[in-house]
Amino acid sequence: MSVTRRYHAPVWDEPVVLELGAPGRRGFVPPAPWSDDADDAPLLPESLLRTAPPELPELAEYEARRHYLHLAQETLGMMGISLFGTCTMKHNPSVNEAVVARPEVAAVHPRQDPSTYQGLLGIVHALGEGLKNLSGMDAFSFQPGGGADAAFLHVCVTRAYHASRGELAQRRQIVTTAQAHPCNPATAAAAGFEVVTLPVEEDGYPSLEALKAAIGPQTAALMVNNPDDMGIYNPHVKEWVEAVHEVGGLCFYDHANFNGVMTRVQAAALGFDACMFMLHKTFGVPKGGGGPAVGAYGCSAELARFLPGPVIAEVDGAFVLEEPEQGVGRVREYLGNVHQLVKAYSWLRAMGTDGLREAADLSVLANNYMEQRILRVPGVTRSLPGLGDPRLEMTRFSMAEITAETGVTAVDVQNRMSDFGIDAMWLSHEPWIVPEPFTPEAGEMWSKEDIDTWIDVLAHVLDEARTDPELVRTAPHRQVVAKIDPSGLDDPDRWATTWRAYVRKHGTRAARGGVTA
Repeated sequence: MSVTRRYHAPVWDEPVVLELGAPGRRGFVPPAPWSDDADDAPLLPESLLRTAPPELPELAEYEARRHYLHLAQETLGMMGISLFGTCTMKHNPSVNEAVVARPEVAAVHPRQDPSTYQGLLGIVHALGEGLKNLSGMDAFSFQPGGGADAAFLHVCVTRAYHASRGELAQRRQIVTTAQAHPCNPATAAAAGFEVVTLPVEEDGYPSLEALKAAIGPQTAALMVNNPDDMGIYNPHVKEWVEAVHEVGGLCFYDHANFNGVMTRVQAAALGFDACMFMLHKTFGVPKGGGGPAVGAYGCSAELARFLPGPVIAEVDGAFVLEEPEQGVGRVREYLGNVHQLVKAYSWLRAMGTDGLREAADLSVLANNYMEQRILRVPGVTRSLPGLGDPRLEMTRFSMAEITAETGVTAVDVQNRMSDFGIDAMWLSHEPWIVPEPFTPEAGEMWSKEDIDTWIDVLAHVLDEARTDPELVRTAPHRQVVAKIDPSGLDDPDRWATTWRAYVRKHGTRAARGGVTA
């Protein structure tokens, strides 16, 4: 019987901040606003000046601090044991947050003359040089706001490349696989290409013969990630690239799962024309609910002329911003999320080449240790169980046997595990090729004790599924919120995304019989 620690998340009956305080209460008194008869004329035109004070919360300082302390204690974010999966969630060093809060980063305006922020441009340029070493690519853009953005940039570059050769009209297909990240087929379709998806075969990936049957003069590009989210590495990937190049297509390497192959796989050495790194995962930068994120896009010299500007170049010892001659246009404003680039540069320099190699080794070691333990838990199987080869930094498992036996789903188990201080694990990208999937990933940062605790909790919850399935189906029970009733999510009379809309639909606390100050 596994042993799990006693756990209960902090729970506060915490109102939204606009329901706290009282009119006139202050923790900070701002300067008086301008008036029409003031000696100093307003700097803004009259049409832009407020006619009434803004609806802001009015609290004393201690009330504001107590409110945000309660919210911090109720956070469901990555403060438990988080083996998130398909995304390498890492500790984000606090020192990096302090660095990017400095005025040399935080106070820089993107429309300043580049000569006034040479240090910051130097850091971004140096990060690009580091990623060139890891990938073998010749140029990088940091404009994309995440992995899907980087994939979309590639299809835009692909379109521009074939247009420049007068072949865009015939090259209308982009080839991917059933286990590629969904952003690859989605962005290809968004850019107007036809998507050809190769099915997974008995070895865990499509065969080279299937690829060759799908490509031809109509092929614009191949977009794949390797290893995939089942932890399987396609050893024939170089032959894939050669086959696509023979018919005139481009090849894009989605490096979302780079963590287990850092310093051991170089995209250019395999023949790829372009690749993408997720700085907000692999490179120790925070990932927060869709942003701020960075999908660093690297490409060959042949494709560099199509990159969106501005790009940073070093000319006579100074850093300047240049516009590529045939750039596809902006995919994001200015240089992108520059503060995140500073964090990635800090992480990369702190790790060094030896540290990256050790991190990759630890990631693979931790995953294979987890796999051996998890597969001893009754009711859990591995994706493609007939394949005996070790997986890399993640393995996709299935709870299909548990669901068939008890009716408890992977989502139910995910919710119940949070009652033990385990952050919600990732299940699988859609569509679910593996029934009732879950895909934990330890990366290099979690200790053996944390991994063992995570697996002990999994085993405990699956035992509960057999003895008390209703307990698991109705979880969580010891978290900030209970299982959410989704019935109102599509009802515009109930949901509200602003305070003004909330008051209009529901009234204030006083109108609802609540306590007021």
